[in-house]
Amino acid sequence: MFDQITLSNGLRLIGERLDHVRSVSVGLWLGAGSQYEIPPEAGVSHFLEHMAFKGTQKRTARQIAEEMDAVGGQLNAFTSKECTCFYAKVVDEDLPLAIDVLADLVTAPKFDPVELEKEKGVVLEEIAMAEDAPEDVVHELIMLAHFGDQPVARPILGSEERVSAFTRDDLYAYWRHMYAPRDAVLAIAGRYDWEQVVALAEKHLLSWDAGERYARDTQTHAVRPARLWREKDVEQMNLCLGFPGIAIGEKRSYAFSVVNSVLGGSMSSRLFQKIREESGLAYSIYSYPNSYTDCGLTTIYAAARPDSLKQVVEMTLREVRALAEKGMTRAEFEMARQQLKAGYILGQESTSARMNAAGRRLLLLNRTRSEEEVIRAIDGLTFEGANELAKELLSAEPSVALVGKGAEKALKGLNI
Repeated sequence: MFDQITLSNGLRLIGERLDHVRSVSVGLWLGAGSQYEIPPEAGVSHFLEHMAFKGTQKRTARQIAEEMDAVGGQLNAFTSKECTCFYAKVVDEDLPLAIDVLADLVTAPKFDPVELEKEKGVVLEEIAMAEDAPEDVVHELIMLAHFGDQPVARPILGSEERVSAFTRDDLYAYWRHMYAPRDAVLAIAGRYDWEQVVALAEKHLLSWDAGERYARDTQTHAVRPARLWREKDVEQMNLCLGFPGIAIGEKRSYAFSVVNSVLGGSMSSRLFQKIREESGLAYSIYSYPNSYTDCGLTTIYAAARPDSLKQVVEMTLREVRALAEKGMTRAEFEMARQQLKAGYILGQESTSARMNAAGRRLLLLNRTRSEEEVIRAIDGLTFEGANELAKELLSAEPSVALVGKGAEKALKGLNI
């Protein structure tokens, strides 16, 4: 069962108490991510996350690090398409410090101009590092190929041009309008006293206010799948095929996981066994599901030598079509369902995983789901339902992204 309350400024609190641990994970979730940016702001959500750690109105960057290190705590943050999360994990007795620091990072960043220029260099290095990794490039490219020029397809890191141009005023304006308590969640999991949590939240976050939130159209529309390529002087061809997926929170989201597991989401999957184990044509081949609030994507990734690419594509499409037309076997279904269930149960042993699940779900869907409800949903999956979904998703025309030396010519020679 969850503890829940909404403060008078609109901030939602959710907690899951676990008496058998001594740690506590706490995260401050914000409705700010790359999907809410307009083109001139590309990358600002991620850059703002970085700048919060460079100093607040009452702490320097060094003090932020030293205060958490002094108690052996963990402090970090991440930015995604639809949210930003600042989080900490500490021994239960240090929860007051964790909430104090997280609140400080989110509600009082300093945006020091000198530190801003320094951090631009750090983020530009991060962008360059991603650009040097063909696997990262092709995963970004498949989003653009599948969704077109829509917010969901924009890179979280932004571009070198935009990041280089950010000013303190840009960051302040975005922070002022997107870091708002009514669009935020404080999530906690582990050993805690709920009355203390509420008191700490009121002490550090009740005075938090913000301007009127930017009104942004983030609805994702269906577009015709495209075929995109990028030339890279690398030894392997990096390929992604994109098929439709399921939005986060949909009833069939667990069936989506089962379909993916059978296709290429595990070592026993069809793609891994056929293309890597039996044929030895690729070292890396897998599939994974992406789910957002109003759309989803099933992605297949493969890295292969140029002379093996055509065969890898043919075998991959053969397996995709077979799963769509003939469905999975009962043995595959039961194995995938058990993998999903076991993976979920094992993940529940982590306070961080529990905090992440509760915070993300409440922020994006405005609802919660207990462990018992999730297990019942997984147990309630049907063989017929999973196969219907596989047919629906994998019968569609795929989007294609290819990165490598001679990618344009190679793509034209593929029968997709």
